[in-house]
Amino acid sequence: MPRRRPTIFLASSALALVLCALAPTPGSAAEAPAVAVPPPLPPERPSELKPAQPAEQKPAPTAESGKPTPPARPAEPTPPAKDGAAEAQKPGMPVPPPTPPERPPELSGEAALALKVSPPDDTACRVRLKRLGVEFEPLPPIAEGQCTAPLPLKVTKLADGIALPGGATLTCQVAESFARWATEVQVAADRTLRHPLTGVELGGTYVCRGQNHDVDAKLSDHAFAAAVDVMGFTFAGRAGIPVKAMPAGSEEAEFLASIRAKACGFFRTVLGPGSNAAHANHFHLDERERNAGHRLCE
Repeated sequence: MPRRRPTIFLASSALALVLCALAPTPGSAAEAPAVAVPPPLPPERPSELKPAQPAEQKPAPTAESGKPTPPARPAEPTPPAKDGAAEAQKPGMPVPPPTPPERPPELSGEAALALKVSPPDDTACRVRLKRLGVEFEPLPPIAEGQCTAPLPLKVTKLADGIALPGGATLTCQVAESFARWATEVQVAADRTLRHPLTGVELGGTYVCRGQNHDVDAKLSDHAFAAAVDVMGFTFAGRAGIPVKAMPAGSEEAEFLASIRAKACGFFRTVLGPGSNAAHANHFHLDERERNAGHRLCE
């Protein structure tokens, strides 16, 4: 019989080696990594024990969000096309325009030329003149073309008997200003010259002419009895003083300069020597009104 025992032994040994290799060693189980296992979830809380959910809070408005949003600008309307027929139907100035109504008969023709403006009442002014000691008499209205004076006066003497040779034809307002200025002339004569004033020499009051005797110029205030030209002064006990340039530092120069400055407080226009050639030998005094109350004192 053939021998089989060694073969069986070898097979058994090989199987034993395989099983030994597959068997785990004592420390292998400890060295393997542990797998994390989540803990079990707790049971759900009953609904009656759940807290109430807070209302959703909106974010606080900021400064920018608080500003009102302006409304959108409307679209520009498109102008309708012009229609000639529609334009013609619009109300407007009729063609031809209507004639104005006729002027009333009392404002037409000779009746209109006969209309007269009532002169201002100067009764109070005349009362003041008398209180100032002025002697005067009323004159008929002056109407010489455009040269007019509805209520002129002829002034013959000023206060304290100061003479006006030939008299002065003036309106009451200008006569009052002239009389008040004359009282200042009296004071200057007593203070500077130490001689009383006795008279004022005039070169003209009412004269129908243009300014500076120019026929092409606008009318002078002389044409309305509202101006005075003073040529000189007379005194008791000394020679008279004409209005002209005097030596600097003399009594005459001081007297004329003083009364000339005083005149600017009573008249709106004061011209004299040094103003221009036309006023080199007299003082021109008038009440011409100017814009913003401007006064011409030269």
